[in-house]
Amino acid sequence: MNYRFAVVFLLLVFLFACSDGELEKENLSLEEKITYNEFGLIADSLIEIRERVKKNQTLTDILLPHKVSYQQIHNIAQVSKDVFDIRKIQSGKDYILYIEPDSVNRVKYFVYQETPLKYYVFDLSDSINVISGEKEVEIRETRIAGTIHNSLYQTLAELKVSPLLALKLSEVFAWQIDFYGIQAGDSFKIIYEEKLLDGEFMTVGRIQAAVFNHRGKDYYGFYFEEGEVPDYFDEEGNSLRKAFLKAPLKFGRISSRFSNSRLHPVLRIYRPHHGIDYAAPTGTPIQAIGDGVVVEKGYQRGNGNWLKIKHNGTYSTAYLHLSKFGKGINKGVTVRQGQIIGYVGSTGLSTGPHLDFRFYVNGKPVNFLTQEFPPSKPVDKELHEQYWTFMSDLKLKLDSLNVEQDQILASGEIEETKTVL
Repeated sequence: MNYRFAVVFLLLVFLFACSDGELEKENLSLEEKITYNEFGLIADSLIEIRERVKKNQTLTDILLPHKVSYQQIHNIAQVSKDVFDIRKIQSGKDYILYIEPDSVNRVKYFVYQETPLKYYVFDLSDSINVISGEKEVEIRETRIAGTIHNSLYQTLAELKVSPLLALKLSEVFAWQIDFYGIQAGDSFKIIYEEKLLDGEFMTVGRIQAAVFNHRGKDYYGFYFEEGEVPDYFDEEGNSLRKAFLKAPLKFGRISSRFSNSRLHPVLRIYRPHHGIDYAAPTGTPIQAIGDGVVVEKGYQRGNGNWLKIKHNGTYSTAYLHLSKFGKGINKGVTVRQGQIIGYVGSTGLSTGPHLDFRFYVNGKPVNFLTQEFPPSKPVDKELHEQYWTFMSDLKLKLDSLNVEQDQILASGEIEETKTVL
């Protein structure tokens, strides 16, 4: 009897297990058929209307023509106030209406896109609900190699790469390379992130690794997260960061160098020019080359708008002919390396827009271009092995790129190969 009962019991368990398994498969199959759109909504059966907010248009102006009542709009404003203030809807922003395809054509969802990434979903069902969300950004590793024939910007443009990459590259090597002095024949290899939104290029992300060959010398930089302060280091683990940037402007050209006897362009007499002139358009941002305190700020007949920064007991710098000063820049203010302190101009004795930059050691003007400064703290000894493994892999990828034939590679695959003439 016990034997028969056991057999029957096992048979029932088996049958129930099979039923549960089939049910689970059906549920999985059903879930696979459900598709969500870019805002996480099930909207396949809904009518979609995409528009852009017009000048002076309000949420009421948008929803009333679609049979959403004043009372409903009032309720939306009350429910959403802790998530999004509907009074902040701006002209030029995109919005989407999802409408039920029935005799009433009732609006089910209203989506407002505050930025290409951030959006708000207004669920106008029986119980109004408002949520905020952000679209997922896809990160794609891209590798590029090229040789400069005219300028870095032009070379990248010919490769159809965002000029923002040039700016980011100048920030990586801001302490090693004066980008005013790059020349034809210099070359670069870069591994960087591209940010994609809905499969389309959005912007340039972080540079992971790069090597820039300037005047025959290779300068390597690898992004490494050491503790709470990630930074760029060279192939030997030395920090690329130094006490001073290589230049107070990110791009442009040197129009006049440090000299003990130069023909003054306005006075037409020979006299010392103890500075470096950087030609750049009016309004070009000027950055402090190092941390310090503003000790002088004002206007002088020769210098025009100018300011002086004391970096420590030894070094100080001066910035002349500014069109205007940076926000909050006053005498006695502490500034940080890379902070915008003013903008290129042509005030004072000047023939055109440029920055006259001066560097002092113990109060004496010296040629900044010939100075050498020690790097900051290297990779911690305890992380040497980890850094070496990490860096070696990236360096191998960099060295495999060919600057003879400018290349663009994405995710390890060659997307495009072209020669820039």
